[in-house]
Amino acid sequence: MTPEIRALWAEAVGSFLLFATVIGSGIMADRLSGGNVAVALLGNTLATGAMLFVLITMLGPVSGAHFNPAVTLVMQLSGAIRVRLALGYAAAQVLGGVAGVWVAHAMFDLPVWQVSHHLRSGPGQWLGEAVATFGLVLTIFGTVRMRPAWVPASVALYITAAYWFTSSTSFANPAITLARALSDTFAGIAPASVPGFIVAQIAGALIALATASVLFPADETPAKAPA
Repeated sequence: MTPEIRALWAEAVGSFLLFATVIGSGIMADRLSGGNVAVALLGNTLATGAMLFVLITMLGPVSGAHFNPAVTLVMQLSGAIRVRLALGYAAAQVLGGVAGVWVAHAMFDLPVWQVSHHLRSGPGQWLGEAVATFGLVLTIFGTVRMRPAWVPASVALYITAAYWFTSSTSFANPAITLARALSDTFAGIAPASVPGFIVAQIAGALIALATASVLFPADETPAKAPA
């Protein structure tokens, strides 16, 4: 198996497990929280952050552990991945992620095919998605450049925080936004809300790419922190 095929499989499997975690933990948290949305969100948050750490640690050496078309886009624009492979990554992320959503439904004895009715829209939510994706991409670029060994922990901790400090609860991922439109559960998003989220995510990712090029130029040695 070629490295490219292995990378595509890693993106599909990683997206499968990540998206299944987001939906499955949302269903479990909603069932066990007794209607307390804050408790449900906390359960959803902790499971997602933990799974991200595991997946990035395990699959990062194989594919870079993007699991996110916005991340793949900025990596391609920065020259880290070829266009053809980037398109393959995006397809693998969406297909693997949708499969993860359907398996999560099946695990909890819910109809596999669903369409969400959970509207998430408006300038505040769009800004929240732009900020969430900006911070995620900046975290990735900055940590890869300055502290590579800390990438799994940094990304997992950022998403854990962003679930709570952004108005949108930090989807920060076009593929998971599409997949969550197919789940009428706690973590779902109505199809009508999807385009606004994706536009905001791409905008946040591109702004982060520009910011990272200023903060973390590739031709400079990382500076030591002041004593």
